[in-house]
Amino acid sequence: MIASQTLRIFSRGIPALLVLVMLSILPAWGADKAKDEETIGNATTVLQAMLSAKEVPADTVAKADCVLVMPNVKKFGVVIGGTGGRGPMSCRSGADFSGKWSTPAMFFASSMSAGLQIGGTSSDFVILLMDKKAVDSFMSGKSKLGRDASVAAGPGATAASLGADILTYARTSGLFAGLSLSGATIEPDNKANERLYDKPVTATQIVSDAVQPTTAGQAFIALLDSKLATHGH
Repeated sequence: MIASQTLRIFSRGIPALLVLVMLSILPAWGADKAKDEETIGNATTVLQAMLSAKEVPADTVAKADCVLVMPNVKKFGVVIGGTGGRGPMSCRSGADFSGKWSTPAMFFASSMSAGLQIGGTSSDFVILLMDKKAVDSFMSGKSKLGRDASVAAGPGATAASLGADILTYARTSGLFAGLSLSGATIEPDNKANERLYDKPVTATQIVSDAVQPTTAGQAFIALLDSKLATHGH
C-alpha cells in the first residue's frame, strides 16, 4: 500500500509538489517598502550577531569588496526541493573598493533541485565578494553559484568556498543537515530596489551612491562602517 502511494506521488504528484515548493520559497518576501525595510533590518541583525559570535571572521569580511546578507533563506523539499531568499548588498566605494560602504541594493537568490529529500530549513547567509570579477558578475544580472560549494555539515555557522572570488557563511536550523547556496542563482531584486528608492534604478547605480539610503539602509551601512571601516587588502 505504501509503495503504491509512493509511486502515485512520483508519477502524478510532482507537479503539485513543485507548486508547494515554489509557494514556500517565492516572494512571500514582500511586495511593499515596509517589508523591504524589514528585510534590511533583519540583515543588519544577522550580520551583527554573526560578527559578534565570530561566526564570520571580521578580518575576512574586511577584505571583501561587497557584502551581501540574506536573512531567513528558505529551503523546502519533498522529492523536489527549492531555495529562496533575499537581502541587501553594500560595496566599498571607489574604483579600488577602498572607501566607505555604499547604499545597499537588494538581491535575491533562487534554485530548484531534484532527488529524494524531505524537510525544511531557515538559514542566514553572509556572502562576501572578494574581488572585482565577483562584483561584476553579480551586477551584470544572473550569477549562478555552482563551483566548489559544499553542504553545511550540521547546525551552526559553516563557511564554504565558491571559488577564490566568493565566500559564503551560513548558520542553519531545520530538518536538513545544512543548506548550501551551491547552484543558486543570485540577481538584483529590481522591483524591491524601485520600491525602496522610489524610481527605477540599477544595482550598480545604487552601490555607486546614486540614491540615498533608507532608514534601514543607514543602519546597515553604519554597522559595516563601525566594524569594518578599513579595507583589509
